Amino acid sequence: MTFLEFNQKFPTEEAAINYFYRVRYNGVITCRHCGAKVNLYRTARQKVCICHGCENTFSPFSDTIFEKTTTDMRKWFFAIHLILNGKKGISGCQLQRELGVTYKTAWRILRLIREAMGNEDMSKAFQCFVEIDETYIGGKPRKQNVKFDEDGNKIPKEPAKRGRGTDKTPVVGVKERDTKRVYAKVALPNEEGQKLTGKQLLGILDSVCNEGTTVVSDDFSGYNILDKKTEKKYVHVETVGKLIFSPK
Repeated sequence: MTFLEFNQKFPTEEAAINYFYRVRYNGVITCRHCGAKVNLYRTARQKVCICHGCENTFSPFSDTIFEKTTTDMRKWFFAIHLILNGKKGISGCQLQRELGVTYKTAWRILRLIREAMGNEDMSKAFQCFVEIDETYIGGKPRKQNVKFDEDGNKIPKEPAKRGRGTDKTPVVGVKERDTKRVYAKVALPNEEGQKLTGKQLLGILDSVCNEGTTVVSDDFSGYNILDKKTEKKYVHVETVGKLIFSPK
């Protein structure tokens, strides 16, 4: 969506609020007190509704990131637009300049949107056919000081590794082929200090895949755990070549 398309879709604050109601309630708002779907009226405050059945007021924005916010919905939606379209992410300072709000407000909006984009609700979401692969995240290695041996000869530097065996942080991704959804998780070191093991890979699959799912992976030895009889939860298919991510 371009900036012009955004303005056409949400020309006013009321249009943004109506869009939220259509998406969350399919146009029919339910009273949070008595469950009624009729005799509901929006007050002049736009974000508050009153039920003439139980005579209670409530906010349809409860249990969302927009709950108790005083910031315009158009600014919230524009922040979401900027975050989704920012290839390298967006900082709180940049969001502050784009929205014309204080840094405290921009930081809160950014934090809540990032939390909403998390993986908390992905439990057992994938089935049928998935791909799993890993990549390594981190910048270029810092310049190392020149080292010399006992005879004063310069010790050649070891080339920095880019894939497995590197000091970078591994991130494992699981992609469902049918829906194209992707679940990604940072693989933290285990108790022995290893960064990526078969048990970690299996644990990530267990968190998002149903038993019996076909899992496609490369020939990394960590995926051999999927073929063990004691861990035979998935149908393992090994392939050669790049899957979801390319190691960097």
